[in-house]
Amino acid sequence: MTERVVVDPITRIEGHLRIEAEMAGDTIAQAYSSGTMVRGIETILQGRDPRDAWAFAQRICGVCTLVHGIASVRAVEDALNYEIPANAQLIRNLMIGAQYIHDHVMHFYHLHALDWVDVVSALEADPAATAALAQSISSWPKSSPGYFADVQRRLKGFVEGGQLGIFANGYWGHPAYKLPAEANLMAVAHYLEALAWQRDVARLHAIFGGKNPHPNFVVGGVTSPIDLNSDSALNAKRLAEVQTILTNLRVFVDQVYVPDTLAIASFYKDWAERGEGLGNFLCFGDLPAIGRSDPASFLFPRGVILNRDLSSIHDVDLHAEDEIQEFISHSWYDYSVGNDRGLHPYDGETALNYDGRGGVKPPYRHLDVEQAYSWMKSPRWKGHSVEVGPLARVLMLYATGHELTRELVGMTLSHLDLPVSALFSTLGRTAARTLETKVIAESLQGWYDELIANIRAGDTRTFNDRLWEPSTWPREARGAGYMEAPRGALGHWIRIKNGRIANYQAVVPSTWNAGPRDPQGIPGAYEAALQHNTQVVDVQRPIEILRTIHSFDPCIACAVHLNDPATGERIQVKVT
Repeated sequence: MTERVVVDPITRIEGHLRIEAEMAGDTIAQAYSSGTMVRGIETILQGRDPRDAWAFAQRICGVCTLVHGIASVRAVEDALNYEIPANAQLIRNLMIGAQYIHDHVMHFYHLHALDWVDVVSALEADPAATAALAQSISSWPKSSPGYFADVQRRLKGFVEGGQLGIFANGYWGHPAYKLPAEANLMAVAHYLEALAWQRDVARLHAIFGGKNPHPNFVVGGVTSPIDLNSDSALNAKRLAEVQTILTNLRVFVDQVYVPDTLAIASFYKDWAERGEGLGNFLCFGDLPAIGRSDPASFLFPRGVILNRDLSSIHDVDLHAEDEIQEFISHSWYDYSVGNDRGLHPYDGETALNYDGRGGVKPPYRHLDVEQAYSWMKSPRWKGHSVEVGPLARVLMLYATGHELTRELVGMTLSHLDLPVSALFSTLGRTAARTLETKVIAESLQGWYDELIANIRAGDTRTFNDRLWEPSTWPREARGAGYMEAPRGALGHWIRIKNGRIANYQAVVPSTWNAGPRDPQGIPGAYEAALQHNTQVVDVQRPIEILRTIHSFDPCIACAVHLNDPATGERIQVKVT
């Protein structure tokens, strides 16, 4: 077996991910992505009331803390042809939009920036020169020499006290770091600012959904009754607080996040030629102006781009059984129809088989990649391996002529002096997340203004009770609940029989991106991206692998879940 570089676990992500990379000299020739915890949460939903599914499904992950709840209620609403009031749609959009911005900013500063920013180098920076740099790229008020000197003193205290915390065990001093000390100090300062900023953004979920993480939802609308004069409902004071949050959110995006992305990217333009991957992109579409039944009104368009061709958008049908399928030829599962067949999520199965499908016994050096090597399945669209996430959405917006997106992409490429092809890269993936955040930040105010206008006109409905009672449902129904989670296309598929869940399957963004090879040997997005022009300078400190994998913002908790190898028990939930 060829010797491999192994990174296990990939850190600064949610969940457990293992990467094995076969090297040809200093270049990755083949890469293998393995989710190392088992999937199985859908099985606990079988037999339950569909109206309760969101509360279980939302616990799939606590990072994208509402996305599975949204997809779940939409799946039930789709199955029952259940329309929701306009105010409920606007509130959902506001909650989803806030989740995007919170998630993207936290990813940039706290999960991905340390791949590009040498924290310890910031100790060598000149605070006055750092202030001059910061003031040259932004009007953010916290940019004085004294401010940066104070941040530097705090950082020095961490280092000298041996309390680096999450800054510990980094590849500090690695030759792949290119930022000057002053840029590193500026980035560290904004890392700390983002920690405080994110607390306020998360409050929007608590206002509309009662709490964060895991705000409350309901099939047929939202749980936020509107009564401007009530202390317990969505009143004038709470709506005013939402406006304050939206204003502060946009200021940080405009004056900190966007300028920092451009400043850091200008030192790493060589990464515009690395990590492209598949060249195929999928977007389910989301953030409707009217409702889920009118995809033409979505902010994010629905469709597939193949082979980088931005002139041709392919339609997606979430119900067609020959379009979206999951394969397990390299996954530790069995299908009753045979392990080389793909199954549409309506017919999805979750039958675990680690020992019989090539699972190696720990401790082990390498996975047996000729057999199964991951707990993640391999989703495909019409047989195509695709990438999902911010880059897919920005490309869809760009391809369909979205004015602000085209303006932002043009500005970014002009600033960095790069061609449009730079979008298809590790750097492009990271930049797309920032540009998407700017697009959503601009849209949030419009949804809020529309909500306020509805309330002023006397429309305070946030829930439709027409189909709440199971006696009104058909004996059998099925539905697809979709959304664009921050990390990409998310789908929940449900079959309902006699008022209970007969089958439930979730196909999540990190399964699309991190899944293993399919029966034809076609890699998933992570694997393909690592195999595209990735040189590793130091195999003992493979920061290049982290840069490309982190550019997808992996969340493996969405794709895999805990299993007891002794008993086979997946999860135990006690409800009193």
